[in-house]
Amino acid sequence: MSELAESARLRGIGRIAGLLAAQRRLLRDYLSTVSGSAGRLVFSLLYFVALANSLSIGDFGLFATASAAGVMLSRILAFGFMSPLYRAASVKPRLIGTFTGGFLLMGVLSLPLLAAASAATYFAFFSGQMAISVFAAVVAAEALLWRPFEAVVIVNNGLGQFGRGALLVIAATAVRALAATGFAFYPDHGLAAWSVAYLAANALILAASAAFFYPRQRIRFKPKLYWRRLHDAVTVACAEVLFYLQSEFDKLLVLALGGPALAGIYAIVMRLVDLTAIPIRAFSMMLVQRIMRTPELLRGLKRKVLIEAAIFLISTCGLGAMAAVLHVFPDALGRNVSEAAPLIGLALLIPGLRNLIEYQAELLYARGQTTLRMVSLALLAGLKALILFVLIRAASGTESLILWLNAGFAVLYAVSAAYTYAALRRPAKVF
Repeated sequence: MSELAESARLRGIGRIAGLLAAQRRLLRDYLSTVSGSAGRLVFSLLYFVALANSLSIGDFGLFATASAAGVMLSRILAFGFMSPLYRAASVKPRLIGTFTGGFLLMGVLSLPLLAAASAATYFAFFSGQMAISVFAAVVAAEALLWRPFEAVVIVNNGLGQFGRGALLVIAATAVRALAATGFAFYPDHGLAAWSVAYLAANALILAASAAFFYPRQRIRFKPKLYWRRLHDAVTVACAEVLFYLQSEFDKLLVLALGGPALAGIYAIVMRLVDLTAIPIRAFSMMLVQRIMRTPELLRGLKRKVLIEAAIFLISTCGLGAMAAVLHVFPDALGRNVSEAAPLIGLALLIPGLRNLIEYQAELLYARGQTTLRMVSLALLAGLKALILFVLIRAASGTESLILWLNAGFAVLYAVSAAYTYAALRRPAKVF
């Protein structure tokens, strides 16, 4: 009897030790990822300050809007085949070489569609505002250089190499910040000169990351395997385009209805809002990986509420702290940014609501519900466009527009939450 008791005791100790080891690994991975987010936050702020105060407010508005369009268009690249590549790295890492071949093949096949969509975007929003060569350079930097760099990062994260992923993110953001800082001392502060520097910086980032950080596996091409994953990839690509359409379309609409100067002020405010999402995305990325492995992780209302409350609180406190600093020291981030400093506090609820909408979209992706995610993002994109159109037309000034955007994002959050948590009742799809 004593031997049985001793055996049970040892098994219990072993289970506890295994649980503690797993929690230590989770904490280590999270700290590695957060360190990358913290580094990215610092260098992103440096990049933003240097660039916002080097370009005129109008040129900064044009660049920020073109960059937002480029990020949206970049999701067309490879028809979303980064999604199967990420899932392979997370679940079946021996297939990374095979799915890298698929990403490259689909990338080449997607170029005509990417070029056509870019041309349509230029003539719809930027014709007469900026040269087509400048717009093409910005889109190329985002879609053909930065997007493949993101593939290097997510493959490393999928493999559990969060420290390497964090280092990549910090180094890449630092290169962009150095490019913007160097541009501040360049005699030509025009948008055309910056577009060339931006293209060169992103080319350097991609070349270095692919050479030193991508897993060394032989690239193989297996088209039959790719076709089976194409539906998932395309739905993810459509969802990503719709996600960035609903998150970035406001900049395009402000440019179209208010001109470059208003777009510049608005872009400065929203860029500071964007910075609050950087640490939240580290948490979301790790949660997505855990849900892909254990789809029932989010069972229970209490856990869902606690996670959402934490995201909202951290996001709101981040922007609140920034608004307080700029209230006391309005020139802390430079002369151009000081023009938008009084508006930051008016956007207090926007970061939390926007980050929650992004988090809810990631929950659907993590459970393999890519079609439902695409429908959700299409609904939100259309609703946000309608809300923005009404607010921009009705607002008496920039202050009024920013203030009422809080209510607009509250509506978007309510719709997103109702849709997402209804969809989560359906069975998850496994890779």
